[in-house]
Amino acid sequence: MAKKFMDKFKEGVSVQEVEDFARKYTTESFLVLAIVIASISSMYDFFIGPKLAILFLAIGLILGVFFPVPVEKKLKQYYNFYYRQEKINQYVLSGVQIVVSLFLPFIIFGCIGLLGGTSYHYYTRHAQVMDENRPNKHNRGGNSGDEHH
Repeated sequence: MAKKFMDKFKEGVSVQEVEDFARKYTTESFLVLAIVIASISSMYDFFIGPKLAILFLAIGLILGVFFPVPVEKKLKQYYNFYYRQEKINQYVLSGVQIVVSLFLPFIIFGCIGLLGGTSYHYYTRHAQVMDENRPNKHNRGGNSGDEHH
């Protein structure tokens, strides 16, 4: 796998491969571009500085951790709406997302916080359930008095 990647890295990527990737992962490509633009915009104080972006990231994270079900429901509604649109409308919505990331980057960071909070809540709960389902290790050498734990 690493050899294949290094060979591809040395050869370069064709324009057709980039276009195919962008067609296949349009939403993700635009989202990454919006995050990069929002990061640069807030880092260099283009319109609004990083303080507000960090604040909204923290608020989104807290809301996502404490209220994961309503946040996840709203995120699903947004993505269901997005994917029901025609391709050209998806491009328009993605363009709006990029404009928002340039002028109001704290909104993008708030959404990232919501996603991170719900993800954190999900994975901590999942780890707790996995830990509860793990078989207990019995102390075989001692006399606990009870055979069944």
